[in-house]
Amino acid sequence: MKELVQQIAKDKGFIVHLFEVGEGDHVHCFISAPPKLSVTDIVKYLKGITGRKLFEHFPQIRQKLWKGQLWNHSYYVETIGSVSEENIRRYIEHQSKSY
Repeated sequence: MKELVQQIAKDKGFIVHLFEVGEGDHVHCFISAPPKLSVTDIVKYLKGITGRKLFEHFPQIRQKLWKGQLWNHSYYVETIGSVSEENIRRYIEHQSKSY
């Protein structure tokens, strides 16, 4: 998944500095992108392409997912401003969970 996310970022023109699986059922990404890319577009690329590629390679996982969907439609975004980049990196790095 991490390699796929990095390839999507490269192809679409943004950078994924960190990508970690959080506890439970979510991921944390630390991304930088040029102003021409909206947050909505970045999320659409990441969710859409990863879902399609994973289902192509592992079709059996669709049966184990709720409503056959890899991702739900919601997401949360925070921009760097009031919190330092160092604090964000530290938080994301500590979200890693072995599966």
